[in-house]
Amino acid sequence: MAFDLVHYFAEQIKIQKPQLLSQYPAEERCAYLNEINTLTLGKLISLWRKDENKIYQEIYSQDQLYVQEVSRHLTTSTKNESTLPKSELEHATSEILHLQLNELKQLDQTGQYKQRGMRELLLGQIEHLSGKAKDWVWSTNELNELIGSQPIVEEALSLDETMKEFSHMVNNQHADTHEIVEPVVATVPTWAKVLEPVVALVILWILYSALTNIFA
Repeated sequence: MAFDLVHYFAEQIKIQKPQLLSQYPAEERCAYLNEINTLTLGKLISLWRKDENKIYQEIYSQDQLYVQEVSRHLTTSTKNESTLPKSELEHATSEILHLQLNELKQLDQTGQYKQRGMRELLLGQIEHLSGKAKDWVWSTNELNELIGSQPIVEEALSLDETMKEFSHMVNNQHADTHEIVEPVVATVPTWAKVLEPVVALVILWILYSALTNIFA
């Protein structure tokens, strides 16, 4: 899965644009900013699909007229159902789109993505955008495949997976002893699902102590 630009841009907006839409209550402001973040990033993806050479050039040219043109197109679209006043919406859209282009430029310079890598990075954002906005956002920025999408829930590392990783680590650590250690199977009670992180730490410590004594 590609690096999550949706979350990355959201954090950069908080850091770099603290005054943007600051006239609104915190929760409402956050909702507006997240809405515009997905709107503009989605538009960059759809524009990349149409002409990636042009968008890659725009990432480096930082042409304010182009940013304003794209922002105005998004703002005036009949499919845009944002409740923000048009003037505020266009200004915020322009600010966030410019920030995204600038951040993509810095990421490219730092990570040496080049055009091919930037293609994989941008097109890989479809997974991260899924379920992050209302359908009108996807209609407006032409990411129609996301219409009706549901949020993707990323589950935390389960206790069973943690045990497997721990067992693998210990086996590698003591591989030079040429002894076969029977796999340890931990039975996870129902209540442990609620306290998995705590249970995992306790069991891992017990196993580590036991295995250390075995190979001492």
